[in-house]
Amino acid sequence: MKSLLFLLFLPFLAVFLSCSARIDGVVMAGGAAEINVSASLGSRTVSLVQSIRSFMGDTRNTPTLDAGAISRSLSVASGIKSASLKNTSPEALEGTIVVSNVGDLLLSEKDMFITYSESTASSSITVVLDRNSAPLLISRVSPEVEEYLSALMAPVLGEYMSSGEYLSLISMVYGRPLADEIAAARIKASIEFPRQVTSVSGGSSNGRRAEFDIPLLDILVLEKPLRYEVKW
Repeated sequence: MKSLLFLLFLPFLAVFLSCSARIDGVVMAGGAAEINVSASLGSRTVSLVQSIRSFMGDTRNTPTLDAGAISRSLSVASGIKSASLKNTSPEALEGTIVVSNVGDLLLSEKDMFITYSESTASSSITVVLDRNSAPLLISRVSPEVEEYLSALMAPVLGEYMSSGEYLSLISMVYGRPLADEIAAARIKASIEFPRQVTSVSGGSSNGRRAEFDIPLLDILVLEKPLRYEVKW
């Protein structure tokens, strides 16, 4: 892959975990949004995905990061109007995700990952990801990547550990090169809002834009709950 513009792309993050991603988006009045994303898997992650597929008996000749399959899964998710992703290589993709309403993203009867509030005076988006919500998040996005996401996310394994302990475990199970690849991966995002951004939690702002630079390791380990908020 938690790729995913954190306050918008968190519901899509499971698609891009175990990789680095760049996401640029625009939130419009009324809660609609458009997200442009590019993401690629590292070479060690590719090897892990291929090994998991082989172990599970999957002999299909499909891209390691299957843009078509992921687009189909995202297109039927709640709050998403359309998803058009294409492979630029078997391990990389790019494209656009159109959101009908930010507040409805991956909404369920029991859990909501995004809280969206809008008024003429003040609007906000808040995203919270913790050890309880992370496994649920994975199950609601693309099933095409769920196997290796579950293999890498500490909360899914029921493990409570620090970032250092997690990297040591990954190194022991999968090898040091994969641990180093995960430690270096980042999710970089920029979101434009309808008005001047007045405050940002977990990032920075520049006029109408909120900027985020998130280490992948923070999402995989969730050593503490992640909470991000933008007000405008």
